[in-house]
Amino acid sequence: MFYTYVLYSLKDGMFYTGYTSNLDLRMKAHNNGEVYSTRNRLPLKLIYFESCLNQQDATHREKYLKTTYGKRYIRNRLKNYLNSDSITQG
Repeated sequence: MFYTYVLYSLKDGMFYTGYTSNLDLRMKAHNNGEVYSTRNRLPLKLIYFESCLNQQDATHREKYLKTTYGKRYIRNRLKNYLNSDSITQG
């Protein structure tokens, strides 16, 4: 199983999208500052993930979510969540 995920930086309010085969381990790596692209954006919060049966589908979905249309999809999908105070409260 592979996961495509979206993180929210509580520091700068930006999203980070990636994929992994072990979501728990990857989240620990992100929040421990072990991932170069997010280490200066801590703390991070997992706000969305999808599971895929193979790596190719997960990477394809990751690439889509990084496009303008994909970002729009995430914002529409999480509209109520992003407009509430729950994103900053944990």
